[in-house]
Amino acid sequence: MADADRMFRESAVTAAATAGVCAVPRILISGAHRSSGKTTITLGLAAALRARGLAVQPFKKGPDYIDPMWLGRAAGRGCYNLDPYLMTGDAIGAMFAAKAADADVALVEGNQGLFDGVALDGSNSSAALAAMLGMPVVLVIDARGMNRGVAPILLGYQAFDRTVRIGGVVLNRVGSARHEAKLRAVIEHYTDIPVLGAVRDEPAVGMTERHLGLVPTNEAASAREQIDRIGAQVAEQVDLDRVLAVARSADLRGGARPVGADVPEAGPLGGTGSSRARIGVAMDRAFGFYYADDLEELRRAGAEIVPFDTLRDRDLPEVDALFIGGGFPESCAAELAANASLRTQIAAAVARGLPAYAECGGLMYLARSLIVDGRRHEMVGAIPGDVHMQRRPVGSGYVELEGTGHAPHGPGRVGGAVFRAHEFHYSAIAGLPPDTRYAYRVRRGYGVDGENDGIVIGNLVASYSHLRSIAGAEWARQFVDFVVHTTAACPERAAEPVHAA
Repeated sequence: MADADRMFRESAVTAAATAGVCAVPRILISGAHRSSGKTTITLGLAAALRARGLAVQPFKKGPDYIDPMWLGRAAGRGCYNLDPYLMTGDAIGAMFAAKAADADVALVEGNQGLFDGVALDGSNSSAALAAMLGMPVVLVIDARGMNRGVAPILLGYQAFDRTVRIGGVVLNRVGSARHEAKLRAVIEHYTDIPVLGAVRDEPAVGMTERHLGLVPTNEAASAREQIDRIGAQVAEQVDLDRVLAVARSADLRGGARPVGADVPEAGPLGGTGSSRARIGVAMDRAFGFYYADDLEELRRAGAEIVPFDTLRDRDLPEVDALFIGGGFPESCAAELAANASLRTQIAAAVARGLPAYAECGGLMYLARSLIVDGRRHEMVGAIPGDVHMQRRPVGSGYVELEGTGHAPHGPGRVGGAVFRAHEFHYSAIAGLPPDTRYAYRVRRGYGVDGENDGIVIGNLVASYSHLRSIAGAEWARQFVDFVVHTTAACPERAAEPVHAA
């Protein structure tokens, strides 16, 4: 670590200890619009600053699984989501303070454009999050085909909301040295926003995308090499010292929160040392969409997380419950179908009452079949319906759900309880029996059929909606409590392994 970095960190820690706040340097990296390259730039900054010897704490604004996978891999520590729509301001501040307290710098990647969001007043935009946490903004501009026109864009963003400070700009996808020189001259002449770097348009360093965004790291075999290439390019073409100077200029008066408030640190992946229940969690190329804080909440509630691979493991491990999150089962449909042994065991376990929770991709896997490009692939069969992949999104964005009282566990247990979640799926399920019970009524969003979500079968709840285990929807602790109660009431139900003949 450079001497200046070390000196600033030591003074920040002293200030934090004195004032009881998190004083870590921080910036929010945002784009003028979607697909401006902000993920690539944030990823590169995380990798480059880590290579310098700094402890980098990454965060992602809004609902997202894939970007945090990449950011966490680049920084070498878990990435956490800060979501003004799903979380209170106090919860965001507490999460930020707890996770960034021991870091040298915090990088928060925004989503969409800087001022975009669900609310008309912008209260859940990336700009609002920056103001909430006292963060200066580094604006990423896609500079392809642009020269003098960059000035009114920057001036407009700067003037739109004066409570948000744009600390610098990174020009992305710059065509040549001549192009860069023109852009720098225009920005210097018309604005007072410093140019922190200009990243060249090099397709070999770009990131692969598909219908849900980037290809996740659990599928990208060359993820480490790609991160290293992007980090090296950003280190060469962005002034890291100036980026750190912007991060150190954060207004800690507006965003300071008590360190660790309401968000205790989690233990290792296996559990807390006093396990109350063994929960099997599908973690492989097909299923990898899990929020780090949800897994931590499961462990804090007393769960021992037992990872298993739906593609390679022929036998289900001896567990008290199952959690199958989202992912891309459609990309692995043939492999999932080929592992008939595991599918049979999961179906039998759910049928005998093993507590289970599944989200989106997990729902698809537990269905009777998955049809991709006209080809039918046999799935688990715990849910009597067939999933069809569509060409366009079926459900996309934030949802608002109301509990029906039919769910055996989670927030759907309480009839009339209203809570928020999110969904993004290109599939729809058909053929469900008319008497299917649901955990939630959909007040905003689509879910299973536009009106309902959370298919309930025995002790299984399977939904297209993704929950966060936060105030109003504390599903993780409720799930563990239910598993413990169920196991105590009928221990042989969970303890008896099921193996295919």
